Amino acid sequence: MGVSLSEGSDDDDDFAESHEINVTPFIDVILVLLIIFMVAAPLSTVDLPIDLPTSTATPQKKPDKPTYVSIKSDLAVAIGENMVKRVDLVRSLDAMPDSNKERAIFLRADRAVPYGDMMDVLELLRAGGYTKLKLVTLEGVPDASAVPPADKPKP
Repeated sequence: MGVSLSEGSDDDDDFAESHEINVTPFIDVILVLLIIFMVAAPLSTVDLPIDLPTSTATPQKKPDKPTYVSIKSDLAVAIGENMVKRVDLVRSLDAMPDSNKERAIFLRADRAVPYGDMMDVLELLRAGGYTKLKLVTLEGVPDASAVPPADKPKP
């Protein structure tokens, strides 16, 4: 609440109330929050360029701090954005500050990665004790040529 001081008023003990809203502190708080979100949002994503395949499966809820293991098209392996050798993959996951074998590992494999190489990485993770693995894809619509018609008998 603000007050207005005016000279020449009859009653000096009472101040007249001003009914104007001061929005400057509110705008300052909003701008600070905007800057915080602009800085924090890019930090919560993995920025490793991978051409992911698409899927029509229902998306599941992502945890607050997911652990991404990525396989690039040149078969290089990364944890988050940090490149690691395949032989050091489990050791690097174990050395992470929030190391827990029960956490879900999100595997991102480029579309050009052969199935056998992806299975090699999955086997390394399983042998290291990481059994909760999830495959990451892009959301997509089903391709009409890939889905067999319902009235057509399947071979």
